[in-house]
Formats: sequence, structure tokens, C-alpha cells
Amino acid sequence: MTSPAPVVLVFLDPDYPEGRLADASQPQLMATDQGATRGDGVFESMLAVGGIVRKLQAHLDRLGGSAEALDLVIPAQEQWRAAIATGVAEHRGQHPSASPEEDEVVVKLVATRGPEGADSPTCWVQVSPVGALGRRQREAGIDVILLDRGYDSDVADRAPWLLLGAKTLSYAVNMAALRHAHKQGADDVIFLSADGRVLEGPTSTVLLAHVETSDDGAGGIRTVRRLITPQLDTGILAGTSQNALFRAAKAAGWELGYGPLEPQDLLDADAVWLISSIRLLAPVNHIDGKEIGTPALQKQLTAELSALYAGIQ
Repeated sequence: MTSPAPVVLVFLDPDYPEGRLADASQPQLMATDQGATRGDGVFESMLAVGGIVRKLQAHLDRLGGSAEALDLVIPAQEQWRAAIATGVAEHRGQHPSASPEEDEVVVKLVATRGPEGADSPTCWVQVSPVGALGRRQREAGIDVILLDRGYDSDVADRAPWLLLGAKTLSYAVNMAALRHAHKQGADDVIFLSADGRVLEGPTSTVLLAHVETSDDGAGGIRTVRRLITPQLDTGILAGTSQNALFRAAKAAGWELGYGPLEPQDLLDADAVWLISSIRLLAPVNHIDGKEIGTPALQKQLTAELSALYAGIQ
């Protein structure tokens, strides 16, 4: 029998300024907690490398924005920072890494509306190892299928109660989409709107690249590299990794673009990726069975963008 991955839990508790450590092997959540009974809550997942959490401020800001969309009052960022520091330090102390390459952990922040009838949220930090699957997909790439999300691209403005731009605990649909993809022999999904716009993955942001070469007018060759992502006004989640990578890519001379994108744009790209905070850049090898770009160029671009992303804190 496989033993469970080592997990550290730290609850945000006003009586414990640095957070209250809890035994992850024992029950900690009340059965009436609305995060469990209704998926009524928000979360963030971050990567810590060498004890340093990447893009921490961006994740805290997005957690606050998601909570605000749910009219959920959560602790101040200073309390989250203290609990995160406690959890990461405890995990590193309990489970020292054998090598720098393995010194990665997932730091998950969770806030629920709390038990039914209560007037305060349940909030905790969870620290656990990075899964082997995500590491493999960074290196080998993934095959994806396109799925209709069932909403048109304007629904976020018309129906804000759908919470399409918030990172909520209600992930049953996303997980169902991934299971459907696996049954089709694929690894992941790119959602489309009902009116044919490219949206996002169930747990990731879509990126694509074009590389164009031309005569620079002086006997040389000019190369333009362009990185493109879907527009946020379609109701997708604002990606912290995409935003950080765009800033780094712009500084390195890349041109940037923001949709609107259609499926053919993905098929015509020189490279496509799904990017997220834990898996990082996962190259898309095939979409609905069609090969994307050329393997050599995809590998080159992935290496270049991964190096840029590695410098982000």
C-alpha cells in the first residue's frame, strides 16, 4: 500500500499569531463546514522553491479578489504570510530534500465560509510535495482536447454570480473535464466558449507563440517572437504565472498579445503551452490529435521561456 505524501497543515487562528500547526493525519474539518458541503470558499496553489514561495504577493492579491467576489471576509495578508512561513519551515524541517531539484513544495491556501451557522471562515495553509506527474508533463509535454464550456464569451459580464473569474473551491466541473479527457486518451483540456473563443484549461492558462523571420534591411535576418494569451474579458481566471512570464518575456524582447483566439489560432501556432504555478510550462504536443508546431522549435522556445520563468520570485 502506498503511504500518503507528507503534509503539513497550519490553521489561521487569532490565538496563534504564527498559525496553529495541526496533525494532517487526523480529522480537522467539521462535517458541516460549507467548504465541504457546498464548495463555498476560495483557494490558491503556489510553488515554493528552496523555501521561497514564488509570486506570493500576486497569489495573496488574487485570493483576496476571489474572496471579495464571494462576499467572504478572510484574514489579512499578514496572517496568511505568517502561517505560510510556519508551514514551509515545518515541512522543510520534517522532510529535508535530497537535492536542490527536489526542493519544491506545493503551498495551498484555503478559506471556506466555515461551519453552517458560524460567522467566521475556516482558513488554513497546506504544504505538500510536488507530484511526479506535473514534473513529467513539464518535460514530456501533454496532449489535449478541446471542450465546449457551455457559456458564451460574454456571460461573465451578464452573470457575475457565476464567479467565472474567481478561484473557488467548486472544482467538480473542472475535474470532470479532466476525467473525460483521460477517457479519450488525452492529458488535459482547453475550454472553448459556446461562441468559439479559446478560454483556459481546467487548472491552467493557455499560451501560444509565433516566431517570424524577415529581412532586416541590412543584409541580416530579423526574428520576432510573439507570445499570446486569451483575453480576460471572456471570464477566465487571471493567471499569476502568465502575468509574471509576460513581464519577463517583454523584458527579454518578446512581443505580447491578448486574444481573441479561436481554435485555428492554436493549430497554427509554433508552440502552445498550458501554464500554472505548480506544473509550470507544459508544452502541448497535440490538440485533438493534431501535432502543434515542430518539436525542435517547441523545445527551443520552452527552454527559453522556462529559463525566464525560473528567475521570477
